[in-house]
Order: sequence, then C-alpha cells, then structure tokens
Amino acid sequence: MLGRLAGVLIRRRRFVWVGAVLFVIVAGALGGGVDKRLSSGGFEDPNAESSKAGDVLQKEFGQEDPNLVMVLSAKQGSVDDPENAAAGVELTNRLSSENYISFAGSYWSLGSAPPLKSKDGTEAMLLARVKGADDDVDARIPEILAKYDKDFGPLTVAITGQGPVFREVGETIKADLARAEGIAFAITAVLLILVFGGVIAASLPLIIGIISILGTFLALRIISSITDVSVFALNLTTVMGLGLAIDYSLFVLSRFREELGDGDDVAGALTRTMKTAGRTVIFSAVTVAVSLSALLIFPLYFLRSFAYAGIAVVFVACVGSVIVLPAILAGLGRNVNKWAIRKPRTARGDADGFWHRTATRVMKHPWPFALAVTALLLGLGAPFLNLKLGVPDDRVLPPSAHAREASDLIRTNFSSQEAFAVQVVATGIGAADTHTAEINTFAADLSKVAGVARVDALTGSYFEGNKVRDADLLSTRFFGKTGTWLSVVPSVEPVSLEGEELVHDIRKVASPFPVKVGGSSAALVDSKDSLFRLLPVAGLLIAIVSFVALFMMFGGLLVPLKAVVLNLLSLSATFGAMVFIFQEGNFKGFFNFTTTGTLVATTPILMFCIAFGLSMDYEVFLLSRIKEEHDLTGDNEHSVAVGLEKTGRIVTAAAALLAVVFLATVTSDVSFIKLFGLGLAMAVVMDATLIRGILVPAFMRLAGEANWWAPKPLHAFYERFGFSEGGRAELPMPHVVAVRTDSDK
Repeated sequence: MLGRLAGVLIRRRRFVWVGAVLFVIVAGALGGGVDKRLSSGGFEDPNAESSKAGDVLQKEFGQEDPNLVMVLSAKQGSVDDPENAAAGVELTNRLSSENYISFAGSYWSLGSAPPLKSKDGTEAMLLARVKGADDDVDARIPEILAKYDKDFGPLTVAITGQGPVFREVGETIKADLARAEGIAFAITAVLLILVFGGVIAASLPLIIGIISILGTFLALRIISSITDVSVFALNLTTVMGLGLAIDYSLFVLSRFREELGDGDDVAGALTRTMKTAGRTVIFSAVTVAVSLSALLIFPLYFLRSFAYAGIAVVFVACVGSVIVLPAILAGLGRNVNKWAIRKPRTARGDADGFWHRTATRVMKHPWPFALAVTALLLGLGAPFLNLKLGVPDDRVLPPSAHAREASDLIRTNFSSQEAFAVQVVATGIGAADTHTAEINTFAADLSKVAGVARVDALTGSYFEGNKVRDADLLSTRFFGKTGTWLSVVPSVEPVSLEGEELVHDIRKVASPFPVKVGGSSAALVDSKDSLFRLLPVAGLLIAIVSFVALFMMFGGLLVPLKAVVLNLLSLSATFGAMVFIFQEGNFKGFFNFTTTGTLVATTPILMFCIAFGLSMDYEVFLLSRIKEEHDLTGDNEHSVAVGLEKTGRIVTAAAALLAVVFLATVTSDVSFIKLFGLGLAMAVVMDATLIRGILVPAFMRLAGEANWWAPKPLHAFYERFGFSEGGRAELPMPHVVAVRTDSDK
C-alpha cells in the first residue's frame, strides 16, 4: 500500500503541494485565534462530591465561592479608623452595584468580622463573586483590574482570587508560549542545518512543524465549539507539533538520503523510504496517539484537552511526514542536498561507527552494563516513592506576579482563609429552621476539628466547640426551604496536605443528616481520588495496546515486553528527578519557582502518557532497523549492532532537537509548565542514551533469538496479519523506476 502511495505522490506531487499551501492558509486563518476560545479551568471532577455540593449550593441557596478577593490596606492607621472604614464601605457598595457581581462583602459590611481583618489591624478583606462560568469570569477580570486595581482614597487595593489568578496564569502562559516558540524555532533551525549539513534539507522538518501546529490549532478550534478545551493544551500543541514533525521528518528524510546515497534513483529511493521509514512513522504515530488517548478516560477536561491536542497533532504530523514531505522530496529529488555546508552523510552499518562499537562493547559484557544502568535509573527514581500531589494555586506564578503578591499578603497577614471556606451542604431534610438543635450540635462539633478557624451556620458562629456569636442578619444565607449549609473557615493553607486532612476530618464528623462537602480543599481531595482511581486503568490500557502493537510489528513476545518494562524504568527515573527538584525544592533558585511540597496532580499523569508514547517512538525506529537486518541475516548480535549504528546518529539528533523544544518551555514563569518541559526533556534524553545505547543492546544480547520467539499460533497470526517491513531484498520496484521527477529533467 505504501509503495503504491509513493507512486501516487510522485505523479500527483503538485496537487499535494497546492493542497498543503491551502491547508496552511485556512488553518492559520481559522485556528490562529483559538486561544480566545479556550478555558483556563478543568481541574475538578464534575461528578465528585465537592462538585455536586457546589451545584446544590448555587441552585438551592444562591451561594457560590468568592472568586474575587481584594486586600485593602490602610495608608495610615487602622482599618477601623472612621476615614478608612467609610472608604471600605463605599468601595464595597460600588462593587456590589456592578451588574456582573452576584455578591460582595467586606470586613466593614459584614459587621467587622474579625477573620477579615489582618493580625496587625492595618489590612482588611473584601470578598466577591463574579457571575458566570470560568470563561465569563476570565473575560471580566481585565475590566475589574482597570477599574479597581488602584488606590481608593485612604486605602491601597491589591486584587487576587481564583478569577484573577487563573487569568494571570493564562496570560503568562500565552506570553511564555510565544517566547518558547521563538527560542525553539531558532535553535532547532541551526541544529537541523548542522545535522543535515544543508539549508534545503534542514528547512523541510520546520515546514512540517508549521503544518502540524497550525493544523492542530484548527482542530482545537473545531473541538472547542463542541466541548470545553483547556488553554494549557496550546503548550502541548506547540511542543509536540514541532517535536514530532522534526522526529518523523528526520526519519523519512534521513532514509531517503540514505537510499539516494546507496545508488537508487529518486523514485526508487522514495518508494523504499515509504515502505520502511514511512511505515515506521505511521506505526509510531499510532502508538503515541494510543498513549495520549488514555487521557480521555479522566473526567477532568484539563487532561482530556491534552488528548484532543495530542491526538490531533500526532495525526497532522504523521500526514505531513508521509504525504506532504514525500511529495516535496519527489519534486526536489537530489536537490534536497543543495546549499550544503558539508557533504551529506549516509547511515553506516560497519564496525567503524560509534554506535556499532558501543553496541558491540555492551553485548560483550551485557550483565555488568545492564545491572549498572538499571541501578542508576532505580536510584534516580527513588524520590518518586515520596510523591505528594496537589492542585495549582497562585504559587505556580512567580512572587512578582500581581495576583500572587495579593495572595501572599493573605497567607502571611491573616489568621484564616475566608475565601476558601469548606461548605457542608444538606438538602432534602425540610425547612432549615426546624433543625436548629441538630445544626447547633453539628456546627459545634465541626468547630472542634483541627485546622478549623470558625464555623458559620444558621444558628450563629462557633469556635473550638463553643458558640461565639448568635445568629444575625448574615445567618439568613444558610436558610433553605429544603435544607441548610454550613461554612467551615480553615486556618490552614487550603490547597495543601493540611487542607486535604481537614476535609477528611470534616467528612468523619457524625452528621444528623446526609451532607455533601465542597470547596477548594474538598475539590483537591476529590480530584486526586478520581485520578488515582482511573490511573491504573489508563496505565494498563497503554501497556496492553503498546504490547499488542509491538508484537504486530516485530512478531516476538519478548521484544514488546522488554520495551514496556524499559519505558517504565526510564519514566520512574524521570519522575524521581521531578520530585527531587519541584516537590522537594532542590535547585528552586536556579529554575526560579516556589516550592509547595507537592506536584500538580495532573502533570505526572500527562507526562506519563506523552513520555511513554515518545519512548515507543524511538524504540520502534531502532527495532524496525534491527528487525530489518535480522530478517536479512538471521544474526541477532550483528543485527543489533548494525541497527543501532544505522539509527544512532539520526535518533540522537532527533532526541536532541526534541529536548531543545521541551527545554524552551522551562523559560516559562508558570512552575508546572517548567516541570512539564524539563521532565519530558529528561525522559527523551534518557531514552535516547541510557535505554537505547546500553539497555536495549544488553537485553537483546541476553535474550538472543528468543527476542523473536512466539508460540506457533501467535506466530502464524503475525505472519498473516503483522506489520513487518521486510528487508531490502524483499522490496523490488521495477514498476516505478521509469517515473520521471523534476530533478531528472
């Protein structure tokens, strides 16, 4: 099929060129503004208890968490001074009158509530709710900042809250993305020229990269009209679009130049390239897409968005590499080597090459090499045993970020976290005022829980088991005709291990009626539970599909088993390093981030799916050349050495280029984007060096011919339905030799 496709691309190459140009124009025009249609949320499970509690709170009681917080600092004196108090009330009333604000309350308007005043009395909080979904809130934040983020008479205003924080994170990522793209394109362009030794050949992977990125933007534009898509998926689009396009283009382009160097004419070289490297690219793309598709089983649309973007970018990069690129090569022919800065190199399989010598050395002493590298990887992975997961908050931003500065004021100067109260919601119990005795007892019990600063309820306010304030006008917000709710204000950091423990303790308190617990701390607990519950399913799905796919490609049971195990070993080392750096805070000064003692829960899952797929990418490319040589010679050790030599330089170049693309994102000012980029760069480098250069030849040598063994029924199945490429001798092409190309004229 791929041989016939090569013939079509040679004959109809101009149609492909025109189609590619039109596609780029349309994708750029329609997908260029996709960032404006994407959302900044998606970190919560909509089916979790906390989400359902939030829905009930909104529908039954008209209450929602504050997503806008103002820290008002007195320029002189205390916030209780008449002039400062009058300004605080006026500001609260002015904000309340805005049509996009559902409620606003401050220290002064809420009866001088002590928790809303700082420890030294010079600062006070104003809490408000901006109406609408995440996107509506995000769109309102610039207007609010322009209108209120300035001095208000004797008060200085600092604005934070979920809305401003997520807005600033999104805007920061967009700016970081533009910077990373510029860095990645500039460095990869130079490296590609050095790798290929010519400007023409070096430009082709970048062309496919542009097609991949713009094509994925178009796909996300379409998907975002159907469902929520996270703005963070843009980072994956740029990184994977450029990275995979370079990878796949390198595989195809290097094989084409190799075949030309071996004496084939243009048509023959292109057909052989499609039957070998083209088949490998398609298979690798399917493997990467399957790994990313595992993200679709998670209920958080943040993760699902990366599946949408990842599958789209893999598909477009694959199509670009096996259709657009061959059509371009058919037109260029031997001109692909023009504007060279040095003579083109061809892949070598003799004993003089570095990778051949490396493989031979390893296979002479497989056990010492295998044990030493395995011990090293396990040692690097040891910190992963102490992994602690959390969700992103303002601390993912640098300390100089505006929303982060205001949040740090609250964290440092106030005794409780009023904006992050835990809500305990009860419905279906009848009118709330018929249950005052039960509410009184339950609220008192909740106030005894460690980490609780105060409990507010229909019957009043409670502290350490005692009622400290009787019910007043503000208490009416807890009344419902079918139930009630209680506000549990934490004294600990809400998005932290202490905040999680607080939620667990609250849920253990005996309740006189069925309740649901919500709020940001509860959402953290529920999101982690959801992720941990589905993670084994996702991992098993990836492992099984990868195993089956590799068997269908190579026909042995041991090769796919080895590939899965080595990938897991490499990833454990990567994750261990990420815990050591980003969770424990080592090198935080160098990488410029704030340690919270946790990793963002979604990031390791995302990295696992992406890195596993990319690891299979290089594994397939290497093993396909080993299998091709083994089919011709039947010599296992010779095939491993020759396969490693023929792929060594190009895989090293591909890994280096992909690592550069990932490392460009480390310049981001958002900490979990730094983690994402550095972690994937380490995974790629480790896979292309320690795994490919040492462990693969060591284990291939130890297994010997058992690498390709399968029970007779499975072997027969593979012979009939497998994806074997076949060797050079099995690829005669007399039907295409006479086809003329532009370079033959």
